Amino acid sequence: MSDNDQRATISDATRQLLNQASTATISSVLRKHGYNGMYLEGLLPLHPEKRMVGRAFTLRFVPTRPDLDPTGEFDNTTNKQRIAVESVGPGEVLVIEARGNTKAGTLGDILATRIWKRGAAGIVSDGAFRDTPGFSEIDLPTYSKAQNPNLSSAVHHPIEINGTIVCAGVTVIPGDVIVGDGEGVIVIPTDMADQVAQEAAEQERREEFIIGKIREGHSILGVYPPDEKTLAEYADWKDRN
Repeated sequence: MSDNDQRATISDATRQLLNQASTATISSVLRKHGYNGMYLEGLLPLHPEKRMVGRAFTLRFVPTRPDLDPTGEFDNTTNKQRIAVESVGPGEVLVIEARGNTKAGTLGDILATRIWKRGAAGIVSDGAFRDTPGFSEIDLPTYSKAQNPNLSSAVHHPIEINGTIVCAGVTVIPGDVIVGDGEGVIVIPTDMADQVAQEAAEQERREEFIIGKIREGHSILGVYPPDEKTLAEYADWKDRN
């Protein structure tokens, strides 16, 4: 994938559809295409009410050691974490591989604020965030495994920007489409985004009809999953709505 592909935007139509689909629905659609395990398990939203759709911009941390951070100082011109903060673009999601280590934050509210002001779509880390009370002031979807006030350099060293990473057990390639809701975060391969968005929208609409029948008191038998009779009823309902 070229850098231009990585920084490409998501079409307005696809973004709108994905912004309305739950991660559960997207997971079901991906599974039909053979993509199991694209959900980032164990990550929780700091803003459960917010939705997130954007392309992955990645940052990878490795365990720190004295010769990697000899001064213990953060040089904004050389530190990969700081460079990533000043590089993530509008509509992108900063996805951080921290190996699931939550003994220190991967970033705090000041850096998160800068990412927000750069127009990013969100931040995802399989480690911890620090200064999390300050995140309430930031209008940005953020997901992490935990909270920890320790500086990142206590256990992490930022080593690579925009390479393929593993976040919460899922391979994330720069440019992948990242979707988040109140349940969590899921990854969509970039070449599948349009198709997944359309199929997810159709599944959401079908399930709207199905849950309506369940609320009316119908049994799940023949309704969930729908049999031919229910599918015919759904087709008629869709034509009328």
